[in-house]
Amino acid sequence: MLELNKDYLQVLVDRIDAGQDTELRNSLVDLHATDVAEILDRLKFDQANYLFRLLENEVKADVLIELDEEQRSSLLHAMTAEEIAEEVLENLDSDDAADVMSELPDTKAEEVIGLLEDPEQASDIRDLLNYPEGTAGALMAKELVKVQGEWTVTRAIREIRRQAEELHQVYTVYVVDENDCLTGRLSLKHLLLAAESTRSKIKDLQKEDGIISILGQESADKATKLMERYDLVALPVVDKENCLLGRITIDDAVDAIIEDAERDYQLASGISEDVESSDSVWTLTRARLPWLLIGLVGGLGGAYIIGAFDIHENARMALFIPLIAAMGGNVGVQSAAIVVQGLASSSLGTGGILSRLSKELGVGLINGFICALLILGSSMVLGFGTSLSITVSIALLCVIVFAALFGTFVPLMLDRYKIDPALATGPFITTVNDIIGLMIYFAVGSMISAYLA
Repeated sequence: MLELNKDYLQVLVDRIDAGQDTELRNSLVDLHATDVAEILDRLKFDQANYLFRLLENEVKADVLIELDEEQRSSLLHAMTAEEIAEEVLENLDSDDAADVMSELPDTKAEEVIGLLEDPEQASDIRDLLNYPEGTAGALMAKELVKVQGEWTVTRAIREIRRQAEELHQVYTVYVVDENDCLTGRLSLKHLLLAAESTRSKIKDLQKEDGIISILGQESADKATKLMERYDLVALPVVDKENCLLGRITIDDAVDAIIEDAERDYQLASGISEDVESSDSVWTLTRARLPWLLIGLVGGLGGAYIIGAFDIHENARMALFIPLIAAMGGNVGVQSAAIVVQGLASSSLGTGGILSRLSKELGVGLINGFICALLILGSSMVLGFGTSLSITVSIALLCVIVFAALFGTFVPLMLDRYKIDPALATGPFITTVNDIIGLMIYFAVGSMISAYLA
């Protein structure tokens, strides 16, 4: 693994400034594409562009895919259409090539595709660009190995050898009919060991049961869930007539899972855009400010509620405001996180919203009673008085139950209306629970004060 430090980068920068191309090439020749990409991400654009142009075309294509999106976009815009076609696309699989094309302006993308020497590659890229982002079709690659069921083992092996030249990994051989419709699959081991003779038909060797596929228009999220559920290293993508379109491989599925997880984590943290620490100050500010403003409004709402309650007569109630707000926020985030995780992994079961709320009500009541009893005993021991101790314990029970129900309800409703439920975790839940929790706390305090009076 490359140890990237300031001294190493400074040596590269000095060599770039001195134009020592041979030394630069030698220092990068044994590095993995991911390590080279990390180096380029750490350099200024002019330096990264200089170093990038020294790479071999195959390495250049691999490095480009591993780069940070902003750096990749900058390098692509600095390249001519001819350079992108000859040095990049011709060394990429169709799915990666389509990803690169999607970052270019439409006119330049069309120019690049028109310059490709292989018309089949150009057609594959155009097909993939027609699928919206987030679909299985956009995630798939067109390169795969397929044979027809009527072929003999001899012909199939000859075709597999020819087709496999374009692939890094074969994974599975797909069996199709004369119309290119998927009929089964075949492992290389089964092909070599199960055939009685070289004249055996592929249709007699293929596995037809349990083949799992996905439509190109279905979501990429569904594709990754299928691969996770059934331990697949490759998932065939078909059209409505079950004709084979391409395949989604495990490396692309893992990339999609990581990207979704990062996006959900950012949403849960109150970051509204996909950003990284290397982004500009304005980009980071724009991504983080909206939820900060929502939190600000929530804080003003809480202040108004405190002001509306005559806290001078019950000044000691102010001591427990942080406790009520913190417990409500924590319980709400816990409940929302469990629901969001269940939605993401499709493990919530078949019950509807009412069943989930009923279960969470039980959890909230148990947790609420335990916490209420603990705070009642603790506040009495610490000398806060019977009235205040009872007020805090009852309010805490109510706040925990409400927060648990609210934290469960919101992500379920967001998911029903096709909105990312990850929005429900973090600042939104915390802000609402703070306001409602204070309302409950002071309402309970007012009722107990009136009763005792």
